[in-house]
Amino acid sequence: MKIIDIKGENYFGHWKESRAGCRAIIIQDGKMLLSYETVTDQWMLPGGGLETGESGEECVVREVAEETGYIVKPTSGCALEIDEYYEDFKWLNYYFVCEITGTTELNLTEREKEVGMEPRWLPVEEIIHIFSRHQDHAETDEMRRGMYYREYTALTNILGAQEKES
Repeated sequence: MKIIDIKGENYFGHWKESRAGCRAIIIQDGKMLLSYETVTDQWMLPGGGLETGESGEECVVREVAEETGYIVKPTSGCALEIDEYYEDFKWLNYYFVCEITGTTELNLTEREKEVGMEPRWLPVEEIIHIFSRHQDHAETDEMRRGMYYREYTALTNILGAQEKES
């Protein structure tokens, strides 16, 4: 598994705390499943925080079901790890390519309800274009810039690797 490090300009050179999360790449009929915040107009790959005692596969299955209402199965192990370093914090992001196996009820957090989170399907090329414009947010929304850069890096690495295999 490939590991990519992203170090923010504000990284202190050491980290005291870390948090791990798992994200899904789900493509069906040329479209990718995303979580979309209607209030903030923000896109993201579905996923979230790894809970104590939970495997990466269990986390991504749970998070996708909660956010999108789709039951998924990873098609293989973790496809990519991206480690991000900001200030004195390390974020570990694990990416899984998944396929849909069923549906269930949404189970959104209060924050996800407040931002109007909903599942949306977009053409793969369109979402790569949205994430490729990460630098457009540098002056106004550093968190979005960093997230879009991370997602763009993940998608180009994983989808590029899949193209080479076919």
